[in-house]
Amino acid sequence: MNHSKRIAGVALVAVGAITLAGCTGGGDAPESAELESLSIMAPYLVTNAPTADNEIEQAIEEIAGVDLDINWVPNSSYGDKTNITLAGDDIPHVMVIQGKDPGFVRNAEAGAFWDLTDYLPDYPNLDTTMPEVQQASSVNGTVYGIFRSRDVMRAAVIVRKDWLAAVGLETPTTTDDLYNVAKAFTEQDPDGNGVDDTYGLIIPKWPGAIGSNSPYDVIETWHGAGNRWTERDGELVPSFTTDEWLEAVEYEKRLVDEGLVNPDYATFDSANWNEPFLNGKGGIIIDVHSRAGVLINLLKESNPDDFADYVDVSGNLVGPDGELYAHPTTGYSGFLAIPKSKVRTEEQLRAVLEVLDKLNSAEAGPLLNHGIEGTTYTLEGDLAVPVADAPQTLKDAVLSYSQLGMNVTGFQGYLPKQSTDYEQEMYDKRKAIEASDLESATYDPAAAFVSETYIAKGAQLDTIVSDARIQYIAGQIDRNGLIAAIELWRTSGGDTVTAEINELAAQAG
Repeated sequence: MNHSKRIAGVALVAVGAITLAGCTGGGDAPESAELESLSIMAPYLVTNAPTADNEIEQAIEEIAGVDLDINWVPNSSYGDKTNITLAGDDIPHVMVIQGKDPGFVRNAEAGAFWDLTDYLPDYPNLDTTMPEVQQASSVNGTVYGIFRSRDVMRAAVIVRKDWLAAVGLETPTTTDDLYNVAKAFTEQDPDGNGVDDTYGLIIPKWPGAIGSNSPYDVIETWHGAGNRWTERDGELVPSFTTDEWLEAVEYEKRLVDEGLVNPDYATFDSANWNEPFLNGKGGIIIDVHSRAGVLINLLKESNPDDFADYVDVSGNLVGPDGELYAHPTTGYSGFLAIPKSKVRTEEQLRAVLEVLDKLNSAEAGPLLNHGIEGTTYTLEGDLAVPVADAPQTLKDAVLSYSQLGMNVTGFQGYLPKQSTDYEQEMYDKRKAIEASDLESATYDPAAAFVSETYIAKGAQLDTIVSDARIQYIAGQIDRNGLIAAIELWRTSGGDTVTAEINELAAQAG
């Protein structure tokens, strides 16, 4: 209740901000279109915020051409600080906004932030090469912030390589392969101990609802159901209303019914997801590809002599219709937005965008992502190597300045050098898979659109279907019960959400 009141209050402040911005007078020249300093509010995720005027910031300022006045806010309290700042008088030129929560959406649509849609193409470092991600980060098709790029393609299948050798199979590339490998890992004693104590796929209890990147969601995308939403006959519909989704759930249920999944999949804590893989109980994980690196590091600690023998990885799998539908993330983590109550004229806006364009340049990127060459990192070829004895304050500072990185035209930095040839080989393989799968990315076509009914009821609506999915897979309800749950979603507000999403899509063109 308090959260709702705070959002409503901020929305009212936003309307006042429009009036204040309008008080400059139509056509009046701005006080100054030349910025001497740029104020930014940003989160930091380490113990201590960067000290003012440290050498990394000085180097960034040299490229930006202005002094940076950064208000660093602890990440744990950043959401509250955002609301307080918007309700106050001390508003910065640029604010890191961490997501499209209802408060931001209402403020943006009320006019509290600049619509950047038509401005960004004028700036070469802000004119994105990832239009699908920019669309996803928009609010109903309007770009209110420069998104902070993150890996679009992360889904992977991580497999016990030694078990593959034991059963004579290859790393899976199709959903049929995945089933066959899971079956072999369960039935053919891949660890050679003579005991029936292994299973194929390791799936934890998933805390999120439909569309939260669970292994189930990924499998359903591979089957052609789309990614949370999909287009059918010219209309956007939830993925779980498609025949392909039902086919995918049948596939998931078959894995469970045949004992090819850990028996505690409905209760197994995701915090312990690595353990069955490391302990030789389960042989396959469907998750982000970086988990392969985590597993390799853990195996390196416990088995330093032969750690290269245990992990292999493939990317998204070809589905039953022979097509690759790769499951992407939204591709961004918040964005940099420009409040109108601080930046009141188009001339001032362009001055801010010129600075942000420089901050997203190839010159600034290494500073934001790595710090000072020779101080916090060195280069071996085109790979970055951290300097182990760099001052901790500068190491922490690098992690903070990376929060300002936009990378909307690609990553503006260096890839990290791995510590052994095997780790480098596996890292390069993951990056190659990522690039290849990106060509078949199945984006959520409704990611940009904010349904008012979904804001109010979405969390409750989606659990109807996600709960029914687990109940069906577990045999607690039959197929008719699963279909009835989807119908309950529709009649409880889901049809209204679908209508609103399609109306917004039509308006956005």
